[in-house]
Amino acid sequence: MKSQLTIVRHGQSEYNLQNRFTGFADVDLTNQGREEAAMCGRKLIGMHFDDCFTSVLKRAIETLDIILDIINQKQLPVFKDAALNERNYGDLQGLNKAETSEKYGAEKVHLWRRSFDVAPPGGESLKQTQERVLPYYYAHIEPLLQQGKNVLIVAHGNSLRALMMHLENIGTEAISHVELLTGVPRVYDFDESGKIATVGHISD
Repeated sequence: MKSQLTIVRHGQSEYNLQNRFTGFADVDLTNQGREEAAMCGRKLIGMHFDDCFTSVLKRAIETLDIILDIINQKQLPVFKDAALNERNYGDLQGLNKAETSEKYGAEKVHLWRRSFDVAPPGGESLKQTQERVLPYYYAHIEPLLQQGKNVLIVAHGNSLRALMMHLENIGTEAISHVELLTGVPRVYDFDESGKIATVGHISD
């Protein structure tokens, strides 16, 4: 049974604008972030969804709300769960990224940000993030896709990268080079056997 999964990284947040590590910090979208969410919604006009998933962080929730308003599907069920939260940056949360690089060294900070299994102090690695994202996906999202439903997930750069590793069979080294832009939908079309037939961005 054919189905479709669309994933979206939330629009620009206040900490994104300020070049700060965000993680579990529950910060608002900027005006630009709201416009990015609106632009995303306009790209999705004409697409039908059955169920929506997001994190419990307000930047993702508001992005989803803006999208659903624009595509006129605000009646859809929305499931919110901390399993889809951004990766926890621990002691780095709220710190300016440039200042943190000066303090700890650019190489160390790059390792914390981009390696698969090295966690920042007091925080999560991408591996640990994946260990909460995938069980939630298997339990709550994959069954809907197997039923032929179309699902929209609005979440965060790292929780979505963790999911992309599974969906696209991306290795632990290759994922360090994958960047998800804010507000740009990525769409997975599944064929009748449940395998991914096509993957692509909606960028226009």
